[in-house]
Amino acid sequence: MTTAARPDLATPLVAWYRENARDLPWRHPEFGAWGVLVSEFMLQQTPVNRVIPHLEAWLQRWPAPTDLAAAAPADAVRQWANLGYPRRALWLHRAAVEIRDRHDGVVPRDVDALLALTGIGDYTARAVAVFAYGDRHPVVDTNTRRVLARAIDGRSQPGPPSRRDLEAMAAILPADVATSAVVNAAAMELGAIVCTARSPRCEICPLRDRCAWLAAGRPDTGDDRRKQARYEGSDRQARGAVLKTLRDAAAHAVPLAEVVPDWPDALQRDRAIDSLITDGLAEASDEMLRLPR
Repeated sequence: MTTAARPDLATPLVAWYRENARDLPWRHPEFGAWGVLVSEFMLQQTPVNRVIPHLEAWLQRWPAPTDLAAAAPADAVRQWANLGYPRRALWLHRAAVEIRDRHDGVVPRDVDALLALTGIGDYTARAVAVFAYGDRHPVVDTNTRRVLARAIDGRSQPGPPSRRDLEAMAAILPADVATSAVVNAAAMELGAIVCTARSPRCEICPLRDRCAWLAAGRPDTGDDRRKQARYEGSDRQARGAVLKTLRDAAAHAVPLAEVVPDWPDALQRDRAIDSLITDGLAEASDEMLRLPR
């Protein structure tokens, strides 16, 4: 991502966002820092439309970090249901315990304090500080990186993530703190619904008169686009089947021999069980398997 002089992107982004942003629950001021934190955990690798009903159910059951901290880890894994990547449920539970024990049950505002919580990386820490507390930090996700790569560098897709992405985003943020939060959200939203990876709608883009990629004729710069591994028949699918069996068993342990016994690949099933135990998502004893207590 270059750091050369660049056109004003913030002004058209803000104007477009105020007219076109989706009405998402975590964008409402009253949603609170805990709601924003939970939403960020859920939105990692899971589409918005799948997250919303799970998020609402989660917050109804555990409206504050202290509520989740008082629950068993197994309850968090069950509530996570089929959102995928269930380690996020365990990490969120551990983060809730840490928020209760270190921060009197209040989600911290400081980026470093957020980074010290389980399961929170640089993106999530900045997102909470900006979208929950309105602080001025650059926040960069995959969608933002694509917008910056096209508008500033003239590339069809961004390269590998780097600190330069944060520098590029920081350079377009206005000095006004409140407006800077809107610019962060607007860049993400633009990448999600207009400046998409496969079918960008340049004709309605608010940056079309200042986009380097569009001005160059939308060249395919040959950037690497990672293919998502096939789910059908994968170890991920086997792990999901094992976890579903344990969730459906409620608070009971399941005999190992009865954990998806008809799975077509017994070695894969055993590998899935072993990996869940390693990740802390399952516990085994006396030939029985259960969710973590």
